[in-house]
Formats: sequence, C-alpha cells, structure tokens
Amino acid sequence: REHLQQALQATGQHVVSSREPGGTPLGEALRELLLKQTMHLETEALLMFASRREHLAQVIEPALARGDWVISDRFSDASFAYQGGGRHLSIEKLETLEQWVHPALQPDLTFLFDVPLEVARARLDASRELDKFEQERADFFAATRAEYLRRAAQFPQRFRVIDSTQDIDSIRQQLIQMLAPLLANTGAESA
Repeated sequence: REHLQQALQATGQHVVSSREPGGTPLGEALRELLLKQTMHLETEALLMFASRREHLAQVIEPALARGDWVISDRFSDASFAYQGGGRHLSIEKLETLEQWVHPALQPDLTFLFDVPLEVARARLDASRELDKFEQERADFFAATRAEYLRRAAQFPQRFRVIDSTQDIDSIRQQLIQMLAPLLANTGAESA
C-alpha cells in the first residue's frame, strides 16, 4: 500500500490510503472485535459491512468528491472471499449487503496478490500474535483463495491477479505498469 501511495504521489496525485476493516475510529474498534472475537457468521458479515459503510462515509466518499485517489487495503471482495468463500456465507446475502452499503461504487482497479498458503504462512511475522483469520485451517484459505479467483474471473475489467511468489521488486514494477492506464486517463505522468 505504501509503495502505491508513494508512486501515485510522485505523479502529483493526492492519495488517501486506508484499510478494512478499519479506516475510521469506529472501524478500528470494529476491527478489534472482528479479528479477535468469535461470533456468528452473519454477525461477522454485518460488522464487516458496518465498518465499510462508516469507511465509505467518513473516508472514501469525501476523498473521491475532492478528486483524490483512494487506496484501500481490502474492500467488499474480501468479504466475498473470507465470509463467502472461507466461511460459506451465501453469496446472495453478501450481494444484498454490497448493494445496500455501496450500490454504485466499485474500485477502478483491484490488485489480487495471489500466493500459495505455504508461502503466505512463511512470510508472517512470527513476533506478532495471529488474528482469528490467520489461525484458520488450510481448507479455509483454499476456499478463500478460490472465491477471490472466482471474483477476479467475474470482474476481469477491474481485477489484476499478481503472482506474489515473485520478489518484491518485480511485484512493485508490475503494480506501476498496471497503474499506467489509470494514470493516463488522469493526464498524470507515469510513475
């Protein structure tokens, strides 16, 4: 996220960088609950979308109204992947929540950093406590990944799947190349 923000700022863009769940004081409080507390699956999905609604109202929509670029570490696709794919909540219920919370707003570009579970786990910082999602079993992550990839196939105009087994410099170069068409539409120099 920081690399993208710096690259966009280098082209003169105003950038707001945030995360989900979180991004606002209420969102961060909900994040603590969501990452640490066991709860009913539907409660988890509702809290994710509650956090998202607040994030939209307080951060994303005002930034877009100003003409700023917004980088969000996760958005609704993550709910489809984690609550839908991993936890098996009905995709129809998630679509209903998505239509209620942000009926006309989707990202212009979604980067999906695809990496095998073994590689992802090896890269985790061993010095920090794992959240409840990071502690899930391999089948949860296989289903989450499958749903992300299904979403990428469903919305190829906005998804860019990146093989994240590559070194960080290669990934960063790809990100900049993938941003170039959006930057061209704004009249900005390439990063």
